[in-house]
Amino acid sequence: MEAISLEIQEEPMRPLILAVLTSAVLSGLAMPAASQELTWRKDIEPVVAKHCAGCHGASAPPYEDWNLDREKWEKQGVGPRLDTYTYFMRHVIWPATGAVMRRLDDGKNADGKPGNMYAFLGATDEERAKTLKLIKDWLGGDEAWFLNRWGARGNVPAATKAQLDKVKAKY
Repeated sequence: MEAISLEIQEEPMRPLILAVLTSAVLSGLAMPAASQELTWRKDIEPVVAKHCAGCHGASAPPYEDWNLDREKWEKQGVGPRLDTYTYFMRHVIWPATGAVMRRLDDGKNADGKPGNMYAFLGATDEERAKTLKLIKDWLGGDEAWFLNRWGARGNVPAATKAQLDKVKAKY
């Protein structure tokens, strides 16, 4: 009789054990996706430090100051500051809307002409393509990669709200 009693006690535990194991497996499957999420701190800041900070680091002026005397700064080989999330995003969203994309583009979005900073993304074509893909993916993929400015210039229309809304750059 005890064996029957034991089986009856174990039977209600099976669904609980199955639920716990299922939850553990599903959590384990979700973790790699979450750990691969691109962020400024983990993925992009090191790229900027390696490839951009020589000219766009902490000693570079903010965009507004740089833009006031652009010729002077360019002669010194100094661009506007991009070494923090805030300064970098100012060249994606506003006030220098789309500047990061225009400068880093590989030419596939600009009639075959790469941006003037594309060459600095790596020593080889493969490294440059990999670095550009990382930045693009962090911003939100090809849908978030636009070359438009805040205001229209010539026959190029201004960036749209729809374009700006696609930027998903996580800190």
